[in-house]
Amino acid sequence: MERKRLDGIAARAFIADTDRLALQTLKRVPLLPIIVQKFHEVGLDRWMYCYNMSMSVRCGPRQYPTLYRILRESCEVLDMPEPELYVSSNPFPNAFAGGVERPYITLRSSMVDALDDEQLYHLIGHELGHIKANHVLYKSVARVLLPLLEMVGRRTFGLGDVASIGLVLAFYEWSRQAEITADRAGLLVSQSLNTSVDANICLTAGPHRLRHEMNREAFMEQARSYQDSGPLELLGKVVLFLTMTSTYTHPMPVHRTQELERWVLSGAFDRILSGDYERETDQVKSA
Repeated sequence: MERKRLDGIAARAFIADTDRLALQTLKRVPLLPIIVQKFHEVGLDRWMYCYNMSMSVRCGPRQYPTLYRILRESCEVLDMPEPELYVSSNPFPNAFAGGVERPYITLRSSMVDALDDEQLYHLIGHELGHIKANHVLYKSVARVLLPLLEMVGRRTFGLGDVASIGLVLAFYEWSRQAEITADRAGLLVSQSLNTSVDANICLTAGPHRLRHEMNREAFMEQARSYQDSGPLELLGKVVLFLTMTSTYTHPMPVHRTQELERWVLSGAFDRILSGDYERETDQVKSA
């Protein structure tokens, strides 16, 4: 498949409004600057980079060239520098972007098994979206947030420590909204809603021998049904959020898929592919 290159595209072209608003809320939490400062002081970014390198295999022209080729093409689409790409052994499908100073993406082996090559474009595009949208610093801080709070003498679940609780909840909320932005980047790389939806189904259902029975339209009907719930179901969602999902780092899979479809139906995706999007040079011109 020949993919359109989005020359000069700025992250602003696909950052979700909910991501932007959640980040503004997070930045208003007074405790955040102290935590970020401690993250840099301790050198956690470097520690995390070294740990990842010690436990994973780095991809390149001579090492898993298929994955490296997908990374290179995906970077060309989003017009961004190549981060390092790693594969690690893990039976639970997942992937993540890290490295504030030296960006990298790590794919778990089970994730590579779960997706075909076309679907991997969506996955790698998703992780590139985190890097291009400057999510990596706060995502990295979030991974070690509780130890950082301990380092600065805070308690995350003490009833009297409202600042710590507020920071934790703000981080979780922003993390979920950042995934909506990254999903859009994945779609911009796959350049096919069907492919991106299929990738989400595979990640939700996991790798198994019946994947050939997967039905995209049935999943979309499920997603629309979830979004169009009645008053009682809506109340249930609120209760679930307060008791369970408020500390999730990712939105529920059917919600993410529906959000991606809504973005396409808004016309934004087609406008970008046609060349109508914000470019990095636009900010320079307006300055």
